[in-house]
Amino acid sequence: MSEAKAPSNFIRQIIDRDLAEGKNDGRVVTRFPPEPNGYLHIGHAKSICLNFGIADSYGGACHLRFDDTNPEKEEDQYIRSIQRDVEWLGFEWAGPVRFASGYFDQLHDFALQLIDKGLAYVDTQSPEKIAEMRGNFTTPGQNSPHRDRSVEENRALFARMRAGEFDEGEAVLRARIDMQSPNLNLRDPILYRIRKKAHHQTGDKWVIYPMYDFTHPLSDALEGITHSLCTLEFEDHRPLYDWLIDNVDVPARPRQYEFSRLNLNFTVTSKRRLKLLVDEGHVDGWDDPRMPTLSGLRRRGYTPAAIRNFCEALGVSRADSVIDMSVLEEAVRDDLNQHAPRAFCVLNPLKLVIENWPEGHEETLVAPVHPQDEAMGSREMPLTREVYIDREDFREEANKKYKRLVLGDRVRLRYGYVVRAESVVRDDAGEIVEIRCSYDPDTLGKNPENDEGQGKLRGVIHWVSAGRGVPCEVRLYDRLFQVANPAKVAEGESFLDHLNPESLRVLSGCVVEPGAAGAVAETRFQFEREGYFSVDRDSTAARPVFNRTAGLRESWPREA
Repeated sequence: MSEAKAPSNFIRQIIDRDLAEGKNDGRVVTRFPPEPNGYLHIGHAKSICLNFGIADSYGGACHLRFDDTNPEKEEDQYIRSIQRDVEWLGFEWAGPVRFASGYFDQLHDFALQLIDKGLAYVDTQSPEKIAEMRGNFTTPGQNSPHRDRSVEENRALFARMRAGEFDEGEAVLRARIDMQSPNLNLRDPILYRIRKKAHHQTGDKWVIYPMYDFTHPLSDALEGITHSLCTLEFEDHRPLYDWLIDNVDVPARPRQYEFSRLNLNFTVTSKRRLKLLVDEGHVDGWDDPRMPTLSGLRRRGYTPAAIRNFCEALGVSRADSVIDMSVLEEAVRDDLNQHAPRAFCVLNPLKLVIENWPEGHEETLVAPVHPQDEAMGSREMPLTREVYIDREDFREEANKKYKRLVLGDRVRLRYGYVVRAESVVRDDAGEIVEIRCSYDPDTLGKNPENDEGQGKLRGVIHWVSAGRGVPCEVRLYDRLFQVANPAKVAEGESFLDHLNPESLRVLSGCVVEPGAAGAVAETRFQFEREGYFSVDRDSTAARPVFNRTAGLRESWPREA
């Protein structure tokens, strides 16, 4: 067992009890079983952290298994992305990557066992008729006219299904359980259907494919999973899970336990909706930084540690709740505040000319990489006669509450000298395009607040050398939706109606200090006084691109 003691929860209490009672020969084996039909999102992160974290804490094993039972929607790109995401979060699966499709022969044998026991039958009604006769929550189901076919007939029909003699939708294999059950999952659920599509792992070997609810528990049993951890929507599926385990010859008897899923406001996590956002071009792919996918969060600048800490802070329970997006954003701020190097980037440049600075002179100033962590070292910043400051850091007139540069008054250039704004230069439209100022050469590292009765400095502002700074693009990402619950829409509306038109603003005229310009993709910075930013994959040394991860503080109101 791991030395680190993780916070207890009801699942750990179950495992502790199982170990104390000598169950499973003292083994703890979990699994993370995604379907490869989309990219992982923040909700999956909770399951990943739980399953891998449990295995690590108890010295056990966690399998990565793709429950790949639907060749129509599954792709290799999803398999690759899921593996990358699990590794990026910092976890390592036990043994090889597993696929439920690797058990198709054994699953077929299990289906034959159920047929031979009179517990499964081939139904040749139409899909619409089958759905109608299953009933609903208020109407009991009706037995199929094919429910009492003989074992021999069912075997023959199932063999014909496998041989491709039926078209899609003409025949299915169903479990024979209880059409009167109040649990719809037990009303003779479909176990196999016909899909004449090539599979990404098995090619053209099969034209019949097992359903997810049939495949999942039996794959767990074949792998010797001891604790099958699922989200609460699978609770009603557990009786079917147990029925299958009870009625076929499996080498192990796993148990399913359910916990609440991670629900986050101001986003959607339905794979169908996420895919629609991608397919219709509302976002720039699955890894768009506005997406709640792990790939999108990674590109935006989120760290594995921030996501792990977020999931751990939420805990594990059976109570459903909706987490405010600000909680996730605060997790990444906490991590980046501790670990992100600092840099200067001017987002809306306004030129400042230091008139008494010698022409052609350049001075190298030294600034800490992180003001609270000396071990991160220092960085060099070139100061020249012309620098850029942010346009919002200057006003011609302002009251005393304004703590930046005002005409006729002084501020300090951070880590540099004190400057006084003397005059402005305007263009033909009357807009200020340049500030003329003077600097005090005796103020480097000194505090001249009350020299010669000049009064206190108004404040400290960031800057970048106009000649040595590097032009860059900054992408200001915000929440993708304007409402807390975009999936909850009125009749006639779509969740797409609630997209935030300001979820992305691209600033193309920014300037970053030269030391940050050549950073590789996913390098994260705190741009002082602006927020946390990450180098995008589109970035080059000549034209850096930075994505805003989060502001320095919360800017959106929490949901009421």
